[in-house]
Amino acid sequence: MAVAVGGLVSLPGWASGWNRAGIPSGPSLLAPNADALLAEVVEVIIPATDTPGAKALGVHTFIQKIVTDCLEPSAQENLTKGLTAVEALAQKTFSKSFASLDATQKTELLKTVSQSTEPDQKGFFSMVKGMTIQGYMTSEYVMNNIIHYEFVPGRYHGCVPVVAKNSTSKNQQNK
Repeated sequence: MAVAVGGLVSLPGWASGWNRAGIPSGPSLLAPNADALLAEVVEVIIPATDTPGAKALGVHTFIQKIVTDCLEPSAQENLTKGLTAVEALAQKTFSKSFASLDATQKTELLKTVSQSTEPDQKGFFSMVKGMTIQGYMTSEYVMNNIIHYEFVPGRYHGCVPVVAKNSTSKNQQNK
């Protein structure tokens, strides 16, 4: 019971302000080619602009870690099947792998997956999109450089000078 409570207490601290080096390595859920495909998918969802994209921040590694450690086996299977479906759809539609498509084609293909009538594909995209946003917004780079987040309770200003709000009342008392 104590281990479970300790894990629940430490999880929010780990998931907020994480960086790639902070993710403990372990057995990877995905094969290297599927990992590269997931990296390309998250980059389409949050591409690099004047700030790093999801791929550069390692959000695909974050997603794998969350899916492996925190979600049930059906979600793990949904991730692997979804990536296989994305690659198959890219081959079928454009006769190229997803990684070799241009940005417009990748966006179009993921839009097709998100609007699919198949619940597995739609569920895959919803899961990956949600985790991509969560992983990106809680990454160390975004928390420090964009949001400028400070842990609660924030700054402490213990010793500040007290200034009279109305200096005219002092002048009237002196007269």
